[in-house]
This record gives sequence, structure tokens and C-alpha cells, in this order.
Amino acid sequence: MKLQFVRSTIQADNMDDRGGSFVAVRRISHGSERGNTFHSNSAEVVAGSAAWLGLGLSCVCAQRRDSDFRPSFDLTPTQEECLQRLQSRVDVAYDSSIVEHQEALRALWKVAFPELELHSLISEQWKEMGWQGKDPSSDFRGGGFISLENLLFFGRNFPKSFQDLLRKREGDRSLWEYPFAVAGVNITFMLIQVLDLEAVKPRTIVGAAFLKFLSENESAFDLLYCITFKLMDHQWLSMRASYMDFNAVMKSTQRQLENELLLEDVTRLEEMPSYKLLSR
Repeated sequence: MKLQFVRSTIQADNMDDRGGSFVAVRRISHGSERGNTFHSNSAEVVAGSAAWLGLGLSCVCAQRRDSDFRPSFDLTPTQEECLQRLQSRVDVAYDSSIVEHQEALRALWKVAFPELELHSLISEQWKEMGWQGKDPSSDFRGGGFISLENLLFFGRNFPKSFQDLLRKREGDRSLWEYPFAVAGVNITFMLIQVLDLEAVKPRTIVGAAFLKFLSENESAFDLLYCITFKLMDHQWLSMRASYMDFNAVMKSTQRQLENELLLEDVTRLEEMPSYKLLSR
């Protein structure tokens, strides 16, 4: 299951609902292009192809164009500070030479398989979690270190839902299921794009709406990740999806997520309808 990447970009308008996997690679520039600290307003994305579950499935990624017009929303000082802290996390690439990153990866294994000893950070054992090879670092390129942090947060705060998704315990499952870990990285990537986190200020209503949650809860992005992952699996089961439907499921998940974030009576992420899908 070796992951191979092709240098190409595909506009969102050309996304095929049945295009296969959604394994995206985001070049992390460490913030040098977003003013003095963060990315530029254009997300630089590389689309590739993935040998997913032993099958060649296409990868679809969207690239923003500088000519796209989007409004800019003014931020309060608190919102700006919270956004910058989150963007700093988004800018961190996974680096297997950093001890903190190694320890986080070991911690993820322990959360996922507390009964099994991990032999090495590079091991065939990782495929049991849904990584595409024996070295998870190659898959983290799509979401950066924050995608590992998201998975850890999920496993520690909602262990039942985490294990249910990892082990595909709920629902009438497909013969060809999505790989848990790679799907998790894709969800991180999707949220970064949907919430417009690579812009200095949000240019979408959804991105601006998210900041009100972030300013009140510093873990809002991680919590929204958990909600989104569970929602994605709920959509997967509702659509009776298989591996070729992954893009359609992700798009359906995105639409539902955006709708819920904009509900007038939702003042906390815990009030989102999909939050009720989570179990601790």
C-alpha cells in the first residue's frame, strides 16, 4: 500500500462525487507567506493518487485562486489572538526527528491499541490503524502535526466513539471500508480549508462563525474534528457508501457541518446536532 504523489492541482469545480479517496498533501511553509507569520491567502495544494486498500483510487484536492473574491471579516483582539495560535499549530509539519512528535505518535498507538505493544515507530503494525504503509509520517503530510494532535484528542476525550470508528463496530459496514487513520488526516485537511485557516482573516461566513467558538474554547478545532469524524461515519453509513464513494461522503459531511455551524441557536459546539453522535 505505497502512497505515490503526482504534482497536479484540480479545481473544486471539477470534483467528482465518486472520485475515490481524498488524500491531500498540503505544503506547509511555516508561515512565511501569511504576512509575517502565516500562509498566504492561497492554499497551495498538491493532488496525488493513493493505493488505498490495495486499489488505485484518485485523489481530489482543491486549490484556491488569487482572483477568487471573498469578503473579509473584522476580528476582535481575542479572536485574532486565538486564530493566530491555531494557525501556528496548523503551520507545524510532522517531523519524525522531533522527540515530541515521536512521543505523540507512540501515545496515539497506546490510545488505539492499549493491549498491544508497538514494536517500532516504523512497523507493519500501523496498517492495523488504517495508515497506508509502515511509516505513518508519509501520510501526515496531508494534515501536518495537528492531524496527529486531532487523533490523539479524539482518542483521549471520546474513547468509545474513537474505538467504534477504528474497529468499525457500528452499523452495516461495507466490504471495502475507509481506512481510519488516513480518513482522519483528510478530515483535518478539510477543516483547515472549510474554516479558511490559511488566510490572515476568515473570508467565509463559516470561518467567521467558527471564531466565536474558538474564542470561547481553545480546543474548539479539536472538538469540531471529533464531531466531524463521527458525522462523516454517520453519513458513510446513511449513504451505504463504499471506497469509491469517499469523496461524495466527504462533500456531504462538509455541507452538513457548514449548515450546523451557522444555526442561530448553536452558541457552543456542544449544541451542534451532530455532537450528540459522540460517545465518551
